[in-house]
Amino acid sequence: MALSNAWKQMSWLYYQYLLVTALYMLEPWERTVFNSCLVSVAGMAVYTGYVFMPQHIMAILHYFEVVQ
Repeated sequence: MALSNAWKQMSWLYYQYLLVTALYMLEPWERTVFNSCLVSVAGMAVYTGYVFMPQHIMAILHYFEVVQ
């Protein structure tokens, strides 16, 4: 029962995503290309934040002399 409710909730959220982004008008292959690009850009942003943010935060802390 819980799995069924979770599946219905995910389906509803995906449908809302399609409506808000107007992807429901696209063909399935176009939707796949758009979603692939979106996931790629989001993945690159997360990776870049993970790799470079600690360096930038340490540089800011050194600049304001919070860390010696």
